[in-house]
Amino acid sequence: MPAALSLPGFPSLNTALTSSFGNNIRITRTSHVTGGDINKACRLELTDGTYVFMKANSKDNLSFFTAEAAGLEAIARTGGIKTPELLCYGTDEDRGGFSFLLMEWSQGERRITHYWETFAHQLAAMHRAPAEKFVIGGRYGFVQNNYIGARPQTNTAHDSWVTFFRDCRLEPQIRSAAHYFGTGDLRRTGWLLDHLGDFLVEPESPSLLHGDLWSGNVIVGNDGKAWLIDPAVYVGHAEADIAMTELFGGFPQEFYSAYRETGLLQPDYEGRRDLYNLYQLLNHLNLFGRSYLSSVRRILDKYIR
Repeated sequence: MPAALSLPGFPSLNTALTSSFGNNIRITRTSHVTGGDINKACRLELTDGTYVFMKANSKDNLSFFTAEAAGLEAIARTGGIKTPELLCYGTDEDRGGFSFLLMEWSQGERRITHYWETFAHQLAAMHRAPAEKFVIGGRYGFVQNNYIGARPQTNTAHDSWVTFFRDCRLEPQIRSAAHYFGTGDLRRTGWLLDHLGDFLVEPESPSLLHGDLWSGNVIVGNDGKAWLIDPAVYVGHAEADIAMTELFGGFPQEFYSAYRETGLLQPDYEGRRDLYNLYQLLNHLNLFGRSYLSSVRRILDKYIR
C-alpha cells in the first residue's frame, strides 16, 4: 500500500516559502501563467533568484491540490517518467484566504533529440510499472478519489477493468448528463452500459494511468524531456491514456510509432479508442455544456445500431 501523501502542508504562503527556502526568503515578483481554466497559476520569483510555480484556488478547494499531489507522487513512484518536484501545499488566510500548491518551475525551452520517441518509451515504462500498490482491495481504481478537471472522479477498487470503467467512469457521467439526453439517448446509453464487455477487453496487466493525457498536460522539463502535469490518476488499461492523447489534436506520429513498439496496445485498439474517449467527452459535456453533445452522440452511433 502506498504511503499517505508525504508532501508537507503549511498555514500560510510565507511560512511555506521560508520553511522550504530559508527565513530571509520573500517574493519579489509574481507573474501570471496562462493555460489553466480551473486554478490560478503563477511564477513566483524569490529574493535568491529562485523561481517557483504556484497553483492557487479558493480555500475550500484545497482538495484539488492534495489530490493532484497524490497523483504526481504516484507517477513519480513508478520511476518511468518525471513530473515537476513537489514542494508543499497549504492555505493562506493573510492574503484573502486561498489554497495553494508549490512545485518546481520548469524553464523547459529546448527538447532533447528524439523527444517524442523518448516520451513514448518513458510513458510505456510508467504503464509497465507494477500498479498493485496504488489500489486497495482490487486491481483497478486508486487509493483515493480525485478529480477529472473540476469534476469529482470516483476510484472505487474493482477486480475487472470493464466493470470499473462502467461503474466508475461511464455510468456517473451519463447520470450527470441525463438532462441533455432524450429518451432514445437514455435507452442507448443504458444498452451500452449493459453490453460494455462486448467491446472492451481486460488488459494483460493493470497500469497506472495519467488519466487526463492531452498536450496541455505535458511540458518540456528542465532536462529537455517530457514531464507530466495535472494528472487524474488511476489504475486501468494503458490504452485509455493513449486514446486521450488522440482526442484533441494528438501528438506527432513519432510518438505513436514508438509507443506501438512497446506492445502495450492490444489488437483492435482503434475499435475501442472512442469508447475510452466517451468518458472524456461526457465529462466535457457536463463541464462545458451542450456543444459536446453531438460528439457524444457520434460515438453512441458508432457502437449502437
